[in-house]
Amino acid sequence: MSLERDQYCPVCDDERVFYRAASTMMHLGEKTKWRCPDCDYGFVTIGENVDSSASA
Repeated sequence: MSLERDQYCPVCDDERVFYRAASTMMHLGEKTKWRCPDCDYGFVTIGENVDSSASA
């Protein structure tokens, strides 16, 4: 998995490069925490099916 990801940041209100802050394996897949280096906004993905950025 990549160490960075292009993603819309709702705090910065622009596309940003998010950096992988942490990851661990779970029974649902790999849980990954992503952070925006400009404002520290973060979200979590689990595998390819769960993405908490959609709830922000």
